[in-house]
Formats: sequence, structure tokens, C-alpha cells
Amino acid sequence: MSSSVTDQTGGTDRGDDRADRAGSRREQILREAARLFASRGFHGVGVDEIGAAVGISGPGLYRHFPGKDAMLAELLVGISGRLLAEGRRRRAAAGDAGDTLDSLVRGHIDFALDDRPLITLHDRELDRLRDSDRKLVRQLQRQYVELWVEVVREVHPHVAEAQARAAVHAVFGLLNSTPHSAVPRGGAVPDRTAMADLLHRLALGAFSAVGGE
Repeated sequence: MSSSVTDQTGGTDRGDDRADRAGSRREQILREAARLFASRGFHGVGVDEIGAAVGISGPGLYRHFPGKDAMLAELLVGISGRLLAEGRRRRAAAGDAGDTLDSLVRGHIDFALDDRPLITLHDRELDRLRDSDRKLVRQLQRQYVELWVEVVREVHPHVAEAQARAAVHAVFGLLNSTPHSAVPRGGAVPDRTAMADLLHRLALGAFSAVGGE
């Protein structure tokens, strides 16, 4: 009996390991696909090139994704869902409204600095998604925006909802400019910490301005 239990446990462990490896490989494929799509455009990249970037044959990618369209959908729907989930988590974990807004800003800065290819992809390739996926991205984004609007109005109760929403979109425009502002143009790569601090000051300054401070 003990050997049977051991065999079952070992089988489960091996199954978990295979699942972990498959998940890790999917993430690797998505990361390289995002980088290539952002740098050369969705139609400028072939499945074989994505496969070469992760060390597998192009046809081998079809064990993970049915095609490039599925990769693009998972990238754009996935990041929209993660931003919303992380925003909700930060709101639940923070103290007062001011702490919550600060945490939201810092979380979005992390995304803007660490996932720049996804910002470029959203700007250039969103219309390539199927209608259902594009609608889902928009729905998730609206929820994310409204979460921020609620927090801004908790910090600045006298600010009208439309004004708070305009401020949130303006701050997103600032933070999501990193594909242009945080890449070198003939000079040194900007220091990440310094760039994050600058974006943080600018974002909070914008919200203070809308609050009349």
C-alpha cells in the first residue's frame, strides 16, 4: 500500500512539474512575442521567428498557442486583467485613500517601466483582436479606470467625477509614455529608480493639481 501511495505521489509531482514547465514556456513565448511584435509589428513577425527566440521550432509553438492571433489576445487581455486585479489588491491592502492612490501610482509605474512592449502593442495592435477580445479588454480597462476615479475622489471629495476621470486618463497618458521616454536615444539608458521617482512625483503632482493643492 505504501508503495502505491508513493507512486501516486510521485506521479502527481511529475505532473505538477510538467505543468510548471509548460506554464513557464508559455510565459517565455508570450514575453518574446510581445518584444518582437512591439519592435517589428504584428504582421512583421512569423511564428518561426518567435519559436527561434525561445529555442523551439515554429510548429512546436502550436502545442501552446493555435497561432499569433491567440498570443496577441492573451497578451492584451491578460495584462488588462492583471492591472485590474493588482489595482484591487493594492486598494484592499492600503490604509487611507492617500496611501491607496500612492500605491496605485507605484503599481502602474512598475507596469509602465517593466512591460513597455505591452504598451506599444496596445497602441498599435488592439484593433487586430477579435471583437469579443477587444470588448473584453475595453471592459477591463474601464473597470481599472473607475477604480482609480473612486480613489481620487476619496482623496479629493470636492472634485467632480468627470474631472477626476479626466485626471486619471491624463496620468495614464503620462505613465504610459515610457516606450518613448524611458528608452535611450543616442544616450545612456535612464536609471530605473530615478525614472520611477520622476514619474511618481509627476503623477501625484497632477492629482494634487486637480484637487486645487
